[in-house]
Order: sequence, then structure tokens, then C-alpha cells
Amino acid sequence: MRVFGIQYNLNYEGKFLYTVIPPGQGFIPVAIRGVLSKGSSSIENNLFNIDHQALVHNLEACKLSSNLRAATGTHGRMIKIGYGMHQTLILSLISVYVSCGCSNLASQLLKEIPCWDFDLISANVIIAAFMKIGEIDIAKKVFDDMPIRDVVSWNSMIGGFVKNGRFEEALRIFQEMLSLNNEPDAFTFASVIKGCAQLGARGHAQWIHGLLIEKRIAINYILGSALIDMSSKCGRIETEKEIFEIIQRNDVSVWNAMINGLAVHGLALDAIALFSRMVLEKVSPDCITFVGILTACSYCGLIELGRKYFDLMSSYTTQPQLEHYGAMVDLLGRAGRLDEAYAIVQEMPMEPDVVIWRAFLSACRTQKNSHLGEVPINKIETLKSGDYILLSNIYCSANKWDSAERVRDTMKKNGVRKNSGKSWIEMAGVIHQFKAGDQSHLEREAIYKVIDVEGYASSMLWDIVAVVLDLPAGGARKETIHVWVTLQAQKFTLLVMPSLCIVKVKLD
Repeated sequence: MRVFGIQYNLNYEGKFLYTVIPPGQGFIPVAIRGVLSKGSSSIENNLFNIDHQALVHNLEACKLSSNLRAATGTHGRMIKIGYGMHQTLILSLISVYVSCGCSNLASQLLKEIPCWDFDLISANVIIAAFMKIGEIDIAKKVFDDMPIRDVVSWNSMIGGFVKNGRFEEALRIFQEMLSLNNEPDAFTFASVIKGCAQLGARGHAQWIHGLLIEKRIAINYILGSALIDMSSKCGRIETEKEIFEIIQRNDVSVWNAMINGLAVHGLALDAIALFSRMVLEKVSPDCITFVGILTACSYCGLIELGRKYFDLMSSYTTQPQLEHYGAMVDLLGRAGRLDEAYAIVQEMPMEPDVVIWRAFLSACRTQKNSHLGEVPINKIETLKSGDYILLSNIYCSANKWDSAERVRDTMKKNGVRKNSGKSWIEMAGVIHQFKAGDQSHLEREAIYKVIDVEGYASSMLWDIVAVVLDLPAGGARKETIHVWVTLQAQKFTLLVMPSLCIVKVKLD
């Protein structure tokens, strides 16, 4: 049968199936896969007069081959022969549509079918499938309608929220899970820890860490790495070090998490010392390890050390990849050595990607070099709002107002809009989110009143960015806008928190 599929003898394969091999003997799926792999629609006529089990195999083959035409044909045949409302087949079909990238068909199918009482496994499959393609509302509806949920159900929701960047909702549903006396497992904590890390919620991080210990969840290298990363992003550097010392460290990911944590906190020498300790303990560094070391050198301006570790990579049979070249571009750019950074980009053994060019563009912005700043703009095929803003700011810094105005005009002409910034602040166990242009916060009137009263007097609390906005016809001029998301979080803090307390604002 496999030979027939490989030789493209599709019609003969179908005839062979029905004249030689009785249905239901296990050979049908082989024939179906052979046909589908060639993209043939002859399966409609030759192979579809089959039973339920064969349809299951057929849908599986459609999924493996991402053959949308065969999938829709199978759907029609299911309806024609009386399987149109068969729960197992419908669930498989939803999964097929998702794998084919047709989330609209999958969503429509789920909306139009009768409101079955899905069994637990089926509901979990649907939740995972729709979370995977970002159809959060549909997944949430299925979850809310479930009469019984297990830990997989909760994990699918929590992990799905985290995957789709809705971290506050992930924490909220985790709290709901606990309030209903559902026991979390290691997978639950892995997702929750990641979400908490992205929010930088220090209080929640401490609570989750304590809960992990209370539940006596075994901390493997995955959870250990996640805990270290969370502690780092929440500013708990001492806790990060304590966790590192008490967990198993035989996996490189644990060392990578620790090195990266030290790097982003500007502790470059500590990161380098940890690298040496890692080698002594016979844990081989990988490409991620060197990204962390180069990042540490970049943040602290350690150019020669950065070069040393970049050259050292080959000693560990690790060839520099795009991320490492990007780190070197960032290192040299931050130090003002733009010509050297540009030389690295030009001499790379592979084609520079958009991340490399954006790193170079950012360096040009820092050094206010408008001439070299034009180079990456011409190399980036699809410009995002941040690219336009960076180039505009480069021109502003160089007092090239006409050029800055042209950039902004091009941005508007192409319909590119700057993404709204966000910030989070954690107070009394509650995470408050602020978004540029959003006035939905309950304390918004008081917050704006404080901003209006203070004006420019408290300039230390104002983050000011130079941009060109709606320039008048009479000529370009420099304007300033306030980073409202930072201001809102800061002023809200002044309103409700006691004096002499540490305030941490997480920005996106």
C-alpha cells in the first residue's frame, strides 16, 4: 500500500483497497495517507464510503497533511452518511481546521453544533485547541459550561491565558482554582510562575513560591528555572540566588536562568563568575548561556570581556548565531562604537535579520547618529511603529526636523499606529494595569487631578520622550509627550500608598 502511495498510482490504490482488502482491517489509513499526501480529491469518490473508524483515520491524515480541501470534503461526507453530529468526529474535525489555520471554520463549527454535554477529555481538547489559535472567548465559554473540571482543564486555561499574553487573567483563574479546592500540579505552577514573571508582581511571586513549597511540589529543572526567572523579573535578586543554591543544577537551563537574571540586573561580574563556576561543575554552556554573558557585558560596557566570550564560543562547539551577533551589535552600539557595530553586521556569515537591524537602529538612536540610522531602515522590509519612532527620534536629536516630519508623515500614510504602552503596579495583592488612552481605572479622576496640579513641578517623576507630533505648517518644532502609562501608575501610588515605601512599576 505504501508503495502505491509513493508511486502516485492513486486510482489503482483505491481499487486495490476495495477489491483485495476488506474494510476495517487496518489498511485503510495507509491508503488514505497516501492519497492525501498527493493532495488528490479522488479520495472523495473512491475511499469515503467507509465506516466511522475509517473516518477517524481520515481526519487524522487530513491533520497531518494540513489538507484543507480534503478536510472540508470529509466534513461534507460525514454529513451525507449520517455522521454530521457525531461528537468524536466533530472534535477531530475542529482540531483539523485549527491545524489547517482555519480558525474561523473551527469557531463556526463549535458555535453551530448542538450544546452537547461534552465529556471531560473532549472539552479539554477543545479548550487547548482554541487557546492555541488565540480564540480565548470560545475556550472560556467551553470551560465555563463544563459541569466537571480536572487539573488539565485548569491548566489549559491558565497556560492559554499566559500564552496569549493575558497574564492577569491567568493569575485570576489560578486563584479561582484554589478557591474551589482544586489541587494544582507542577504544570499549573509552571504556567502561573511564567505569567507572574511577565507582570513583575513581587507580592504574587512571593505567594506563589510559598504555595509551591506548601504543596510539596517537586522542583525539577523546569520549575527551578522558572522560579529563578520569576524572582529576577520581580526584582527579588537575593531570593533568586537562594533558589539557585538549593535546587538541582545539573541542567544547563538552571544556570542560564541565573546568568540571565544577574545580567539584566547589571551584575555582569557575578554572571561571569557564575559562568566559571558552571564550567568547574562540568555543566557545558550552550548558545543561551553565551547570550546571557554577552548581555551582561553589554549592560555594563565590558567590551573586551564581551569580545573574549564571543570568541570563546567555538571552544564549546557552539557557533555564534544571530542572537550572539545581535548582542555584540548592542554591546558596541551602547559603547558608542557604531562603526565597529556596523562592521560586525556586514561581516556576519549569515544574512542579518530584522532583530539585528533593530538593535543597530536602537544604537544609532542612543548615539544620535542619523546618517547610520538610515541604513537599517532601508534593510527592514516591514517597518513597525517602533522603527518609525526610533528614526524620528534620531532626527529630532540631530535637530533635523524636516526629516523627522517626513518620517511621521510616512508612518501616517502607511497606516502605522504606535502600540499603546502599558504598565502594572501591584498593591495589597491586587494588580492594577494602566494603558495609554485608557480611562477605565476607578481612580482615574483623582489620578488626572494629581497630574494636572503637579504639572511640570515634579519633573523627577516625569518620563519625557522627544517626538514630533502634528507639526504646524509654519515649520517643524520639538514637542514632548509624557509617558502617561508611567505617570498614571506613579500618581496612583501617591494617592493610596503610605509614604516611604518602595514602588515598582512594570512597563511593557
